[in-house]
Amino acid sequence: MTRAVTRAVVYDESALLALGSGNRLASQFIANTEHSATRHVYVPTLCLAAADANREGIAEHVGALPSADIVELDFAGASAVGALVRGGLSWRIAHAVHLARPSLAWPDGCPVVTRSPDLYEKTSLVRTIRLPDHP
Repeated sequence: MTRAVTRAVVYDESALLALGSGNRLASQFIANTEHSATRHVYVPTLCLAAADANREGIAEHVGALPSADIVELDFAGASAVGALVRGGLSWRIAHAVHLARPSLAWPDGCPVVTRSPDLYEKTSLVRTIRLPDHP
């Protein structure tokens, strides 16, 4: 019997902006997730807010996608993100890092889909998937 592998990714602000501008790989992750119960795309609310501030309408677009799981900050998340911000990360990157790091739900963590993997180089336990700059 073959067991399905569950996979998840975290979209940061740059990935959301790429999705909004028609990037094929960013769209493909979302489309593949929609057709599979074993795939997840997590969208940190702070990344979504930052993307919408840069490109009006992104929040409504992403919010309408049934396969995008928008993740809010709870108390533990706010505490973790606050510590990351004190350590020098921007608040939106800190939220993506918090979701990407290993947890009970995701013992191996989840890679961050991004156009800027260099922003995550100094963070521990975070893998990235680089989106190409072209659509």
